[in-house]
Amino acid sequence: MAISFDEVRWGMIGCGAVAERKSAPAFDKIAHSRLVAVMGRNPAKAADYAARHGVARWYADTEKLIADPEVNAVYIATPPASHAEYALQALAAGKPVYVEKPMACRYGECLTMNQAAEAAGLPLFVAYYRRALPYFLHVKELLDAGAIGTILAVNISLVQSPRPADRNPDRLPWRVKPEIAGGGYFFDLACHTLDVLDFMLGPIIDVSGHSANRGGLYPAEDTVSASFRFANGAIGSGFWCFAAAESGRADRVEILGSAGAIRFASFAFTPIVLENGTGTRQWLPPNPENIQLHLIEAIVAELRGLGRSPSTGATAARTQWVMDAIAGHLA
Repeated sequence: MAISFDEVRWGMIGCGAVAERKSAPAFDKIAHSRLVAVMGRNPAKAADYAARHGVARWYADTEKLIADPEVNAVYIATPPASHAEYALQALAAGKPVYVEKPMACRYGECLTMNQAAEAAGLPLFVAYYRRALPYFLHVKELLDAGAIGTILAVNISLVQSPRPADRNPDRLPWRVKPEIAGGGYFFDLACHTLDVLDFMLGPIIDVSGHSANRGGLYPAEDTVSASFRFANGAIGSGFWCFAAAESGRADRVEILGSAGAIRFASFAFTPIVLENGTGTRQWLPPNPENIQLHLIEAIVAELRGLGRSPSTGATAARTQWVMDAIAGHLA
């Protein structure tokens, strides 16, 4: 998959919240990268986004954006239900793809996307940007340096209370509609933690889980538990709940080793805590203004033949397999 662009000229499909600050502004902050066109199903919103962000062209039709000769790479910033369809269209047009997370609604779709990328001889990237954030890179550096000895176990806990929009059955967020998101907040949020653990510790090779809707606010699962095992022999457990009282809020990942422990957060970015034989130390590396910046830098470097992205269709498909296994979606 040898690609060597002089400049990466992005076309973006979707103009929603993720594109306002997390991702799209970064395209123009990176050398040899530009956002040249955007597409939204609502023409007024697409035109407004283009005007506010200084993007030269906008479309209300996906095929027209993909066919734009100025666009040589496509970023898909839509909900998961359309990821596979748009990725396949872009790859068929000969254009590399960067797709939002989760990669798709189901593992089978991920396999289809990867097969299409392989057949086209093109790279496929997924927005698991924690793989490139200094915060999580520091945790990985500590683990790789043996700061806690042999990795024994991992425990994940993410507990949140319902959002106000979750209580309005007539206008539920798309993130809790399984036909659009693949599931609920578990699919939207837990994927980040599971993916970064894949990056730090290697792939999960055995997993089981239970999921339920305990709050009754929307169709998707809101409470999930899991047990899993990594290829390196470490075992893990996870608990995710999005229907709890605010007093139960938690965001914690703990990695236990033979010589110590490391604790950090998936979303709150509380200080990384290392406890071992030398005592207790803490770090809090800063995040960039646009949180996907460092991953997009790595993607641009790969598209210019100058590096490799840590997040690919292959790594993201592993994360989707784990989520589907936990939720009971695998055949």
